[in-house]
Amino acid sequence: MTEAPQAKRFQKSDRAVKSVNAIESSAPPRVHSVDVIIIGSGISGSILACILARHGQKVALCEADVHPKFSIGESMILETSEIFRSLAKVYDVPELEYYSSENFFPKIGTSHGVKRHFSYVHHSEGEKQNPANVIQAVIPQAPYGHEIHIHRQDSDYFFASTAVKYGAKLFQNTHVSDINIHESGVTVITQNEVIKGSYIVDAGGFRSILAQQNNLRTANLKTHARGIFTHMINVPSVHTTSNTQQDYNIPYPLEEGTLHHIFDGGWMWIIPFDNHKQSTNPLCSVGLMLDPRKYPEDTSLSAEEEFWDFIQRFPSIHEQLKHAKSVRPWVRGGRIQYSSQKAYGECYSLLGHAAGFIDPLFSKGLYTSMASIMGLAKVLIKAKKTGDYNEAAFSEVAENTLSYIQNNDRLISNAYKSFADPRLWHQYSVLWILGAYLELVKLTTYRYQLERKARTFNERLEFPFPKLSLVGGGYPAYFELADKMDNSLNSLKNKNNAEIDRVAKEMRQHLNEADWIPHSFREIANGKKHLPNRKFTHRLLLNKGGIMGTSEFRNHFYEDLTLFDLATKMLSEKIKYSSQTISKA
Repeated sequence: MTEAPQAKRFQKSDRAVKSVNAIESSAPPRVHSVDVIIIGSGISGSILACILARHGQKVALCEADVHPKFSIGESMILETSEIFRSLAKVYDVPELEYYSSENFFPKIGTSHGVKRHFSYVHHSEGEKQNPANVIQAVIPQAPYGHEIHIHRQDSDYFFASTAVKYGAKLFQNTHVSDINIHESGVTVITQNEVIKGSYIVDAGGFRSILAQQNNLRTANLKTHARGIFTHMINVPSVHTTSNTQQDYNIPYPLEEGTLHHIFDGGWMWIIPFDNHKQSTNPLCSVGLMLDPRKYPEDTSLSAEEEFWDFIQRFPSIHEQLKHAKSVRPWVRGGRIQYSSQKAYGECYSLLGHAAGFIDPLFSKGLYTSMASIMGLAKVLIKAKKTGDYNEAAFSEVAENTLSYIQNNDRLISNAYKSFADPRLWHQYSVLWILGAYLELVKLTTYRYQLERKARTFNERLEFPFPKLSLVGGGYPAYFELADKMDNSLNSLKNKNNAEIDRVAKEMRQHLNEADWIPHSFREIANGKKHLPNRKFTHRLLLNKGGIMGTSEFRNHFYEDLTLFDLATKMLSEKIKYSSQTISKA
């Protein structure tokens, strides 16, 4: 350590709550010695604790609240599901893949919803929703089963409990009053405990103690949005109150996935947990995101009053929700975007939302956290073996985390701009869907190669994780396309029809000229409303414009994997991840 003996001191978080098992102030504090201290036992902190404890590390998991506890971030995406499978394989923690598919309901319970698609329905103020203005990104059922809507109070409790099963110490209802970083490591002071460790990971979200006290926070971001959200009951299918599934001409009912009502200046999420026959949860997560520059907060109204007042601007949204009832307190906040100038330092790292957060529009937050855990766990396991926690070893993971946040900011800020008109959004949505698909392909082939070439834990630990940055799978041509799309969108001079048509046509031209893009994505650019319901069709298998792409595309994403290798692997995965196989395990 290069730090002088004088300790760095951090004051208590205002998020702290009193311990339910408080002891007399005169009683001596209990002292614990561990390898790693993790602040926050949400899904990210608990998963990191699972991995480290599974590999013999002594872990203290400090939580200001008590499980089960409310949290949002409930919509899974294919990239997150895939990295869950990779984390489970690399670190030999099978529980980590339980939230990757509906087929794991026998393991995790039926309080979670199913997710068969991502759907975006565009609205114009004062008008009934036009069924032509819909995009549905279908999630194929094969080979893993559809994805899920996570009921976070259950998932977070599950992972915290799993961490305890592997040997972590969970301190609930425990607020941190001091963090001292010194030559011999870290000391955390709580109301009743003194916890000493070699390293500390702050997974405490926006109110991260380390970020606040090190003055790391920055709001120098492009996205501007504030939120109002709650959980509701009695939220009907939009098809019973507005346009039918046949009107939309889409493969799945909108209630069977994550529904986004979008409009100029904002959007709303509808995430049901009661959208399948097995469900035992009547709740539906509902949230409204607004650009405060267009829709400043009305402080004369409560959060609930502002919500109901606002949605009356959009008749079809109001019609869907007018009989719904909230079952928990409403939450309203100002601009929610933040990042950090740095996400690591001497003996500490910021994990997940402690490092930054943009907006839940594309559900990238959990993926960012899991990608960070993939790298951070490796460094911590190696550091335990060598006894060397030099901060330079943690720099790459932290910088990657911030690059994910930065790319999410770029993607979401431009999406908000495209919400001005459905013609713009229809084109920009292709860039989002394509970026997610490419990221998924690279993540999937990483795991396929890992399983082929790395047999032992040490080999898996050393097997290189691909250089990714949230979208695009690290493929240079994607980022060139993104630059063109963003430049066209940002050239919009006003919102008259002629100018919107000009920009939309220019964006469509960029997509059609990129002949490496699989056909199904360019079909959306040219007017189709949804992706195909099957992964394999004859067009998807074409060398050019198919999933194997051009030779450059194949080399980047598949390396030495052949189409036969992929088909064989997917067939074996379909059997391995079937509900029948999982139920018997």
